[in-house]
Amino acid sequence: MREREAKLVVPDGFTLPALGGPADGFIAEPQPTRRYTTTYWDTPDLRLARWGASLRHRGDEGWTVKLPPEAAPDDGVLEREELTFEGTPRRVPPEAAALLRAFVRGGSLEPVARLRAVRQPVELRNAAGGRLAEVVDDDVQVLDGRRVVGRFRELEVELGEAAQPDTMDRVVARLREAGASEAAGRPGKYRQALGDRELEPAELQVPALDRDASVEQLLRHDLTASALRLFRNEAGVRLGEDPEAVHQARVGIRRVRSTLRTFRPLLDQAWSASLRDELKWLAGLLGDVRDADVLHDRLARRVASLDEADAAAARQLLEDLLAQRGAARTRLLEAMGQERHTALLDRLVTAAQAPAVLPEAAAQPATTTRSLVRKAWKKLRKAVRRAGDAPTDAELHRIRIQAKRARYAAEAVEPVVGKPARRFATAAADLQDVLGEQHDAVVAEAWLRDHARTLRAARALAAGQLIAAERAAARAARDRWRRVWRTLARGKRTSWL
Repeated sequence: MREREAKLVVPDGFTLPALGGPADGFIAEPQPTRRYTTTYWDTPDLRLARWGASLRHRGDEGWTVKLPPEAAPDDGVLEREELTFEGTPRRVPPEAAALLRAFVRGGSLEPVARLRAVRQPVELRNAAGGRLAEVVDDDVQVLDGRRVVGRFRELEVELGEAAQPDTMDRVVARLREAGASEAAGRPGKYRQALGDRELEPAELQVPALDRDASVEQLLRHDLTASALRLFRNEAGVRLGEDPEAVHQARVGIRRVRSTLRTFRPLLDQAWSASLRDELKWLAGLLGDVRDADVLHDRLARRVASLDEADAAAARQLLEDLLAQRGAARTRLLEAMGQERHTALLDRLVTAAQAPAVLPEAAAQPATTTRSLVRKAWKKLRKAVRRAGDAPTDAELHRIRIQAKRARYAAEAVEPVVGKPARRFATAAADLQDVLGEQHDAVVAEAWLRDHARTLRAARALAAGQLIAAERAAARAARDRWRRVWRTLARGKRTSWL
């Protein structure tokens, strides 16, 4: 469930205003006062708190996992995933622990904070009875055993399924009129329950860079940003509700591998090769799921354009593809449950914090690495020249791979090179996209042909129409790629190399 909430602080003596008047535009329904005790679990070094995640057990709700927000709220509304699980209070449900694996890794989860609260909730509804929001006034005591060691009061406004774009603004405005203030930068209940315990930063923090950065600083910046893509999407991969999580996790791994490849002359060879090989293992598993997602979405759009009779037959093909995707996802989740996966996450953290840069290269100015981008560019240019005027599908695929590597290399140095690297990377991405369309069409046609051999007449006819559409798409991409290539190859895109 996607949680959307705002937190407010109140002065001593604050009284919750009478909501739901004629000018408010909503109906207020006070709910019975609740009393609850919450126990927060974390690692001894508080990794979840450092990442902005939490794991709690509350007697009447069971277990709740809150994943880190994708970004800091810029309008006072915090959005993040909140998931609940049944289970006894003394044992973390395995499904909940799995969602936090990227942050906890080899650490152990244990109770770290306990609080007791009196909650006064008010539900806000529209005229049709739809739930707009819930306002809760929590009076919280922080416990050490049976002893109260802290106390705070907090208002929360959580949007409901019928919320409108202005619902939060209207409710918060009413509470501010009564004396509440938005809790910008104020930690949530879990962080406040930790009291004065200091938190180290999360293990992956993208370091700031300037034009005087060293090679090692540039590598730490790039590897950290790429690793964060995987870590922030790992739980989404496990949940399986958003295909974009698989895509972003795969991109994160690809970018790490590309950086290790590009910067290979400056790195310890054994260290770099070993990490790249292990990342290839996970990238392959993610790739099987992602490729099935891409193919399914592509063919589903084609099927929607067919006549209903043909579309009905073609949808059976999509069922086969979903079964293929399901098997790939099962293999991925099994791998993510292995110690090998946890060890790889640990290695990524270490690599981002302290990449094995050769001593003679570590302190060199980061701007010297543009020569490595030049090398990637030359490989791309050579692949295009070798392909000639009538490249095969395999040759176009190799050009696409080289374009992607050149793009990632340019994006890695962009923080110290600036606009020239950004313009080059944008043009390389355009080439990668058009060749990606060509490759996806070729893959789709091959998959359809492979499945059409054993199909009955109706499904074979539908497959034939889809094959024709994919062949046309591949041809159109072939007609465009040279023009896109010429834009990239212009002097103003490559003169900085």
